[in-house]
Amino acid sequence: MSRAATTSDSFNAVAEPRRRDILDFLAPAERPVGAIVVALGLAQPSVSKHLRVLLDVGLVEVRRDGRQAFYRTNAEAIKPVHEWTSRFERYWRRQLTRIKERAEQSERRDKKPTQRKQS
Repeated sequence: MSRAATTSDSFNAVAEPRRRDILDFLAPAERPVGAIVVALGLAQPSVSKHLRVLLDVGLVEVRRDGRQAFYRTNAEAIKPVHEWTSRFERYWRRQLTRIKERAEQSERRDKKPTQRKQS
């Protein structure tokens, strides 16, 4: 079975770690390509390629000001990805709570004073 192209949908696009880094960097504010290159330490052609994929699937939007392009995240397009991953977040939160409870029970058992037999 062939693998889906990374440009086919949001889920495939965010599977690439550098694209997630770009989305993280763009989350607080609109930024030009040069700022992304400097902040993430990636080559400009690589950043442009990743931005093109994110733009094609709608995860980022672009605004042109003269020759400069400013990119920003598209929160509405990211929402389905967030909603889907939230289900797993709830699962792991429950799992971690159970682990914490077991560790605390074990710690309480270990701290109980031991009874000594009297002769």
